[in-house]
Amino acid sequence: MRLSCLLLSLAIVAMTQVLSAQDAPTAYTITQSTPMSGVGTVTTIYRNGSKAAIEVSSPAQNGTPAHTARTVFDLAGGKSWSWNPADSPINCSVGRFSGDWGDPFQSATEIADGIAKGELKPAGNETLHGISTNVYTGGTQEMSIKAWFDPKTRLAIKEEIGPAAKMSTMLETTKVSLAAPEAGIFELPAACASLKPLPTETEKFAEVTGDDGANYANPFVGPGSANSCTIVLRVVNPKTMAPSTRRWQAAIDTTYDQNNPNPPHYEYGVGTDGTSTFAGGGLHEITSQIHNDMLRIENPPAYFNLAINVVTPGHGAGTGLVYRKCFAPVTMLYWVLNDPNGADGDMVYAKAGKYAAAPAK
Repeated sequence: MRLSCLLLSLAIVAMTQVLSAQDAPTAYTITQSTPMSGVGTVTTIYRNGSKAAIEVSSPAQNGTPAHTARTVFDLAGGKSWSWNPADSPINCSVGRFSGDWGDPFQSATEIADGIAKGELKPAGNETLHGISTNVYTGGTQEMSIKAWFDPKTRLAIKEEIGPAAKMSTMLETTKVSLAAPEAGIFELPAACASLKPLPTETEKFAEVTGDDGANYANPFVGPGSANSCTIVLRVVNPKTMAPSTRRWQAAIDTTYDQNNPNPPHYEYGVGTDGTSTFAGGGLHEITSQIHNDMLRIENPPAYFNLAINVVTPGHGAGTGLVYRKCFAPVTMLYWVLNDPNGADGDMVYAKAGKYAAAPAK
């Protein structure tokens, strides 16, 4: 009995080492039935290196016509395009993604981890759809798991979950090919190819500053830094980050309380030349503190309301909630104009790079 247990333990350890050492394939076509997505639903996953696609086909049922949805992924760029190939004209949507995009080998790592940790116990061997699998079971009294696992590819061929007396099939792999799919699978219809997803925050920072977008942070996203610092504000031109020669005003409310059920009401007056006045709550003008095109805000609270007005006829001020972010004892905050002759802009913290230090003036 001891020898049998020892041999079984050695077999599990050996198999776990093989699973850990083997890299998942990056070229394949895998077809799965996915009853949890609807009876008769078939999902096919394609991949060839940095290109991937998922096609989900659902049969007609209960008065709903058959439907197919295809999504193509640019794995390197984190972009995806989705459409129904049967539509005429094609109606395409574009988006971004990060992390697991639906790779069946990635999702199967949870099964492999359960095997390695001993949470799933060996329960025999079966051949499903021509694939030799090792069967594992586990779970609790309330919820059981059964998995048919292919140790060669590290792919879950079948998964069941539920009470032991009434388990449901989550997925069942019916076909596996480790050959590269046809290139046409990843081709985008014209309606999709012309679409680009909205820029990421980092891309937008790069566009407005002309610098590496990773050097900047969004001041409107909390929480504020726990530590204190001095914030230096500048109004600069787009792309070059050169100081603007335009006249500008600033007002601040450091008493604003997000938890106050009765927030202050701010009022702005606008002169014919675009000069603003500020009133309401604790909002007060600090334009007189601007020196050498810079405004020093000494030790502000974790968040505060800040108004900037680049004086422009017919244009008034607005207020935004800014979170204190201390990347250095003196941290630079920029209002980057969208147009050197306009008033609108984007506010960014410089957390690194050549614009992160205050100029010596």
